[in-house]
Amino acid sequence: MDPNGHNHYHQQDMMMQQQQMQQGATVLCCNCGTPIDGSSGLVMCYDCIKLTVDITEGIPREANISFCRNCERFLQPPGQWIRAELESRELLAICLRRLKGLTKVRLVDASFIWTEPHSRRIRVKLTVQGEAMANTIIQQTFEVEYVVIAMQCPDCARSYTTNTWRATVQIRQKVPHKRTFLYLEQLILKHNAHVDTISITESRDGLDFFYAQKNHAAKMLDFLESVVPIKYKKSEELISQDTHTGSSTYKFSFSVEIVPICKDDLVVLPKKLAAHLGNISRLVLCSKVSNTLQFLDPCTLQTADITGSVYWRDEFPSLADVSQLVEFIVLDVESTGVSRGNKVLADVTVARSSDLGVNDQVYYIKSHLGAILHAGDAVMGYFIGNSNYNSPMFDTLQSDYVPDVILVKKHYQRRTKKNRNWKLKRMAREHKDIDASQDYGARSQKQEIERAEKDYELFLQELEEDEDLRQNINMYKNNAPPAVPQPGEPVEEDNAPEINIDELLDELDDMTLEDTPMEE
Repeated sequence: MDPNGHNHYHQQDMMMQQQQMQQGATVLCCNCGTPIDGSSGLVMCYDCIKLTVDITEGIPREANISFCRNCERFLQPPGQWIRAELESRELLAICLRRLKGLTKVRLVDASFIWTEPHSRRIRVKLTVQGEAMANTIIQQTFEVEYVVIAMQCPDCARSYTTNTWRATVQIRQKVPHKRTFLYLEQLILKHNAHVDTISITESRDGLDFFYAQKNHAAKMLDFLESVVPIKYKKSEELISQDTHTGSSTYKFSFSVEIVPICKDDLVVLPKKLAAHLGNISRLVLCSKVSNTLQFLDPCTLQTADITGSVYWRDEFPSLADVSQLVEFIVLDVESTGVSRGNKVLADVTVARSSDLGVNDQVYYIKSHLGAILHAGDAVMGYFIGNSNYNSPMFDTLQSDYVPDVILVKKHYQRRTKKNRNWKLKRMAREHKDIDASQDYGARSQKQEIERAEKDYELFLQELEEDEDLRQNINMYKNNAPPAVPQPGEPVEEDNAPEINIDELLDELDDMTLEDTPMEE
């Protein structure tokens, strides 16, 4: 044998062993027989690992989620109730927190699968990554179904239980009508200021708002101060006391009073206050009520504003309100050329409607309504020359400077039953029984309801006539069909201003406030 040939074969064997060591050992998958790299220590290929190993083991495929039907909030454990829309990020976060075992894997993706909203089921598709074997990470997708369990949250439970409130705001105004509260109600709705209330109760002379926390009542007070001139008093009542810890539980009451002066009221200003307001005439009209009171001298168009604090420092009543207005007929209008904003000063000749055909008494006055009055129009005003006011402040006025008539607003002919193309939202509130224990309780309640309906109709008419007032209120389209007169029924004249449809909002189906049709 040739020793050189033996060495040649030995070198070939060494080279093959080196190549095998460099390439690594190849083994067959124990499941499907596919060749795999044996150096990794695995006995199964990657595809078979994905099919046979479940990294989602221990993560439930079903779970429960709590939902309050009253306030439409979901429970985020341990005790936080969160408002979340269906298929929102907030709801997805609540669902993922409710899932046990999700911390053992890495969450890659999560999305909702559509279900019927009334099915009380929420389905979520999850994609996770995890280590199946040593140095082997796989990705798997699975679905979880949540059952929505309807229950009552503690806040709603307290709202249906008496004496659970911790703070109340009692709003009152010493006037014979409720138009101020109707306007205030619309402001509250527009700014969503009633969102924290447990309940709202309507009493004979105002509204009561109940809250679970004192700071919610304080927030309501801040809102009221920003929209109307008010003053308030705070009182507290001790409910319970723990002698061991020294802690006490109180109920807080805030008594709020709104200034007793309303728009279009006739007012006599105190002499000193009129001097501080630029020597404005003492006999003025209240032209606007916001967080301040605005007074207008109809003979000169001079205006003055006072804050609530100034009013309460030296409060004074109104001389007459809109219930004492008298109808006049305009005979002649002649502009003086003086104007301020949308008000034009004019010399107006008027006669009382009831005097037409009886006597020839006419009145020559100055008025701020020169821009809208024409001969033949009906206008409402205060008949001062024929009135007897029980007011010491009015007696101090110089009679030479007191006009016989002060015109307030134009009077429009309206149909008795009118379908408006707009409507308002109303707050859902409880009504206290009025003298229900008395024999005359039913009659008293009927009178109260009739008075409330009359105030509401006057408020709606005021909205139609005052464009500035409408800017602070949300008004919605009314899709009710127009009223059709019956055969033989006389057609009533209606020259009242109509509200432009561009000023109206589309009604939302999910609004939880009760609808109030605009029919009387």
